[in-house]
Amino acid sequence: MQAAAGYAPHGTETGAEPGQGLATRFTDPGVPAHVHRLTDIDRKAAKRAERQVSFLFLLSFLGTVLFVVAYFAFPLTSGENLVYSRLLTGLGLAMALFFIGAGAVHWAKKLMPDDEVVEERHVVASSDEDRAEAAEVLRQGGEATGFGRRKMIWGSLTASLGALGIPAVVSLRDTWIRGDAPPPYEIISETLWQEGTRLVTDPAGLPIRADEVAIGSVVHVLPEGLEEDSAEGEVLNEKAKASVLLMRLEVEEILSEKEQEWGYNGIVAYSKICTHMGCPVALYEQQTHHLLCPCHQSTFDVTEDAKVIFGPAARPLPQLAISVDEEGYLVARQPFQEPVGPSFWERG
Repeated sequence: MQAAAGYAPHGTETGAEPGQGLATRFTDPGVPAHVHRLTDIDRKAAKRAERQVSFLFLLSFLGTVLFVVAYFAFPLTSGENLVYSRLLTGLGLAMALFFIGAGAVHWAKKLMPDDEVVEERHVVASSDEDRAEAAEVLRQGGEATGFGRRKMIWGSLTASLGALGIPAVVSLRDTWIRGDAPPPYEIISETLWQEGTRLVTDPAGLPIRADEVAIGSVVHVLPEGLEEDSAEGEVLNEKAKASVLLMRLEVEEILSEKEQEWGYNGIVAYSKICTHMGCPVALYEQQTHHLLCPCHQSTFDVTEDAKVIFGPAARPLPQLAISVDEEGYLVARQPFQEPVGPSFWERG
């Protein structure tokens, strides 16, 4: 019987006849012969690849050196130094990480064994045979890396990986302490508040008379002459340290003798900077006389010297002692008697 057009009996191979679509079967092309890399057959090429890998690891090491040098060479004392510091430390760390990865990839592609390996799927178990097989695989992997024969790669990789930990160690030191700069706890211990400094409204800068502060009110204040007394670029830093909240309570509501003594006719002034993480404590509950930090909900009781009654803050808000001058305007009697802002180890 004659086969129909386009049909081939079972077990035969056929192509498509002109104009009659695709073939019904294809010949298995098989797997092409393995082609050895140049580094597998040429010792000079292998040595050249080894030098290339070592050079990449050396670039990683130099990136770490660049990070450390830039970290110390550009103290964060000006905007220009800040730009160079961030640029060069970032470039150094990027080089350290990138060239380690590039060297590892080049090493694997050029020098590690390139043979195809067939492994049958098997049931995962923890038998002695499996453990022995795993140990053998690890042994073969160790031999494949060529550490025993390629001393240059081993040395350069060890140096680059070891140096990569240096940036993390260097960064742990106090970043503010550079040269003759005072330590951080001294910087935040000094503000623009001095004896006789007038309290002015923020941001209008108007002086405040004691009789203008109503009971239950809260006023955001700063020291008079903030911008004139601060160097260029330092206004915001000084404002962050010197911000104060002014409140007026009934005198009998104040339970702390020290708070009454440092206030004026029920008017008290406290640092606006939370002693937990430095957020602005700007929420005042008029009925309970509580100050609330919106960041982590630390709560301070104004009737008891702004002590912490809730939240993670470690200490009360520092109080600013106030009085009035000859014209009836509120003034500071003295600077803050303790550092403002977040708590720190050196306070202990």
